[in-house]
Amino acid sequence: MSGPPLDEEGALRLDLEDPLSRFRSRFALPAGPDGRPLLYFCGHSLGPMPKAARAIVDEEMDDWEALGVEGHFRARRPWYSYHEQFRETGARLVGARPGEVVMMNGLTVNLHLMLATFYRPTAERHAILIEEHAFPSDQYAVASQIRHHGRDPDTSLIIARHRTGEPGLRTEDLERLIQERGSSLAVVLLPGVQYLTGQALDLARLAAAAHRHGCVFGADLAHAAGNLPLRLHEWGVDFAVWCSYKYLNAGPGAVAGCFVHERHGLDRSLPRFAGWWGTDPATRFIMQPEFVPRPGADGWQIGNPPILALAPLLASLAIFEEAGIEALRARSVRMTSYLLTLLDRLPRGRVEVLTPRRPDERGCQVSLRLQGGRAKPLLEALQREGVVLDFRQPDVLRLAAAPLYNTFHEIWRLARVLEQALV
Repeated sequence: MSGPPLDEEGALRLDLEDPLSRFRSRFALPAGPDGRPLLYFCGHSLGPMPKAARAIVDEEMDDWEALGVEGHFRARRPWYSYHEQFRETGARLVGARPGEVVMMNGLTVNLHLMLATFYRPTAERHAILIEEHAFPSDQYAVASQIRHHGRDPDTSLIIARHRTGEPGLRTEDLERLIQERGSSLAVVLLPGVQYLTGQALDLARLAAAAHRHGCVFGADLAHAAGNLPLRLHEWGVDFAVWCSYKYLNAGPGAVAGCFVHERHGLDRSLPRFAGWWGTDPATRFIMQPEFVPRPGADGWQIGNPPILALAPLLASLAIFEEAGIEALRARSVRMTSYLLTLLDRLPRGRVEVLTPRRPDERGCQVSLRLQGGRAKPLLEALQREGVVLDFRQPDVLRLAAAPLYNTFHEIWRLARVLEQALV
């Protein structure tokens, strides 16, 4: 079986032959001084704007102007129940059942709310397990929760480390660590996709391992939601959190998502940090002094949602519904495979690919480690050629070929710029 065409004409042909290429026109992509779209490979940090988002936000502004407070019930999309528009689409996005997902707050706020419920340390079970090189905000949140309960992260924060010389984590090593430390573990918190390396973890196996040893299993899906097909309910994940401004293209500071498995969501006795938006909307304005949580993930809401920050997500999720996450995943695999093939043609000894080669162990992010102290000149060369990606000190380039709007021709151009800069 022959490989993909590696010349420019072949890259253009791959785009013409792919029916999903049409979705690129739905996004407003940043342009350079010459008006030409930049090579935007930074969707793992902030996705570009869906063009339909502007009209939806404008409609909310118009309703605010015309209706004032009455917009809570009389707006074309009433604000009082606005978050319920994501009940079905949000659930489908992460493989959940309706009622298990709610869009609210920011990712780290949602993580704190989940830990307030699910991290209940005892003398025996007091530890939280996270991975090495976890996203800093997760590590800060977890350490602060441990301190909040009067414990020391030096003894109650367990770090799963990769093997020497290997950038990724092995599932069997994680399972072994959970087994070894299981009697002291209260919560296992791992990513769907590791933010630095782009490695996709086997959440089904890891959730099962955690549950075999009596641990709660939570997932940070910041780099997985909108990137990979997920089956959170089926996998038995206890809780999950994610942001919406990366692959979900909902804008800077967009409202985040939260999943609570229905076995917990239907348990109203669970402790939580409460707020009035977590109560039954039918009786919310009775203003009763006793908090009675609404069943499902909605019962963890604190306050009414910010409408202008939720509106762009409607535009983005409509595109995901139309394209289909499975079809996007298939295109993503083709694109990253194409990129890796081109990277393998670069001069040897200049870059190391940190992201796993197996398609089932990666999403659309590919991370490169630069060799020989060439980070600064390479970054300058990429910027001159209009490439937008992410650099992590001291030597890691992160780039994402997002299947909704990136193209094979852009990948070809990126590889060409890298080749020229690494000579």
